[in-house]
Amino acid sequence: MEKIYMIPVNDAYDSDCECPLCTLRDNAEKNYLDYYLGPSLMEPDTRKITNRTGFCPVHMGMLNNSEAGRLGLGLMLHTHLKDMDAEVTGKIAESIPAASSGFLKGKDYKAKLNQAADMIDERVKRCPICENINDAMGHYIDVIIWMFKHDDAFRNKLENKTCCLPHTAALLRAATDLSQSDAREFVNILLSNSKQTFKILEDDVEWFTLKFDYRNKDKPWGNSKNAIQRSMRFLSSDRRDFDEQRTKQ
Repeated sequence: MEKIYMIPVNDAYDSDCECPLCTLRDNAEKNYLDYYLGPSLMEPDTRKITNRTGFCPVHMGMLNNSEAGRLGLGLMLHTHLKDMDAEVTGKIAESIPAASSGFLKGKDYKAKLNQAADMIDERVKRCPICENINDAMGHYIDVIIWMFKHDDAFRNKLENKTCCLPHTAALLRAATDLSQSDAREFVNILLSNSKQTFKILEDDVEWFTLKFDYRNKDKPWGNSKNAIQRSMRFLSSDRRDFDEQRTKQ
């Protein structure tokens, strides 16, 4: 019997996608973008988080592209800037080296400068959307491992669905939770899928390049027209800048 936590995983593996884990990630990302631009932005607990963390550049841009949420983004940015201002400018002020006087020079000024820089780096890299997505993906991978062990139908789905390389790496790490015999079967499935995808992409990319030879001008493209984008998605797991549909707009 399918349990509720299995539904998103089964849906992703049943969908027409290049990597089911990328699909799970994209769905989680959309949900969290909607969450932080929805009613939650006025909740005190949410604002405490966003005041402290802000968002990474990628998700800041995605939030900005949502016309319906521009007011909410402005409200969050205003209080986040105030929170950052209070800590960052104070830390920079503390790091100003003392005026040197002859041989009497402050020996700790370099450490203070590095501490101020480290604090800024630490704050600007925080992103609650990234953190929530990472938590969600950890949960989904746990479910995949559980379903592999307990659901024969899912094993068949796993055999017929390749994952991008970064998510293949995540599944390899998760396989350490399996028994040795189960891990052997699981990794053999990953290997078979990866080898097949490499072969397809290598052939398609090669034909893409050969099409630039005038002797092949009138020959059919086959599946090679979007081979560049498919290869980049397989190698990186990030499809935002590699979507052939976007390049046509």
